[in-house]
Amino acid sequence: MAGFVDIRELRVKPIVPPYEGPYPGPAGKRPDWLRAPAAVGRNFRELKQLVTDLELHTVCESAACPNLGECWNRRTATFMILGNVCTRRCGFCAVQKGAPEPVDYDEPRRVAEASAAMGLRYAVVTSVNRDDRKDGGAELFALTIQAIRERVPGCKVEVLVPDFQGSHAAMDIVLAARPDVLNHNTETVPRLYRSARIGSRYERSLDMLAYAKSAAPSIPTKSGIMLGLGETEEEIEQVMRDLHATGLDIFTMGQYLRPSRDHLPIVRYYSPAEFDALRRTAVEIGFEHVEAGPLVRSSYHADDAGEKATAAV
Repeated sequence: MAGFVDIRELRVKPIVPPYEGPYPGPAGKRPDWLRAPAAVGRNFRELKQLVTDLELHTVCESAACPNLGECWNRRTATFMILGNVCTRRCGFCAVQKGAPEPVDYDEPRRVAEASAAMGLRYAVVTSVNRDDRKDGGAELFALTIQAIRERVPGCKVEVLVPDFQGSHAAMDIVLAARPDVLNHNTETVPRLYRSARIGSRYERSLDMLAYAKSAAPSIPTKSGIMLGLGETEEEIEQVMRDLHATGLDIFTMGQYLRPSRDHLPIVRYYSPAEFDALRRTAVEIGFEHVEAGPLVRSSYHADDAGEKATAAV
């Protein structure tokens, strides 16, 4: 395992990576098809209080997901373990960057308690990047899977993992806990990695997905990308083909939405019709399940996609 980050360096690096400009961002207001339900309602309030009481993080809040209101009112959420500070500086992501806190080994128990309180039958668990740890945080993923299964028998668990710096040994730790779906996002096309995914490599992500499928063929694999950062249709299709070549089962596409003026700008908005066309292309390439739409995110309706993919594998 090579090249782990010295977390002391993170204190002096800028939060947002530099990028080449100018970008011809879309003019005018956000299109109507990108309007999401407001984050209100009884279920939303109850889940907000539960997450606060158990001192947990969700990617829904930390990454400013536009579907937070809809998903929390459906009593679904994506738990984010290993703290709330990421060791990488992706230009699209709203999660806080910097030197992380020590790992909290009680976190898996609290995630399991929240899953039980919510009555979950399908739980999604992701994390920040933890390049300060040799296993990238894989151990806590395994412990969280085990804790949910013990506390909520029959609950399926999908994990959205980082690339673990390319460590197959770390991936083995997660796979040994037998998640029901193994997700790792490629996020964008390889040409845009330099500005969008600082510290990541496209080929490494493909390798980790291919390894997961070869090491545990019965576990569905999943990946997704954002559109709107300046990619071309040819590049999108090539990513689809590269991912399909790894044996990937579930593929997702959604519109990139800029979390703040400090993040990478939106180059263009894709219409629902364009997403439909891209979805058809992905289906023709051969994925078992495809989710594509302006508000689609990696964990959006993950239970539906996971159930269908599990039945097909």
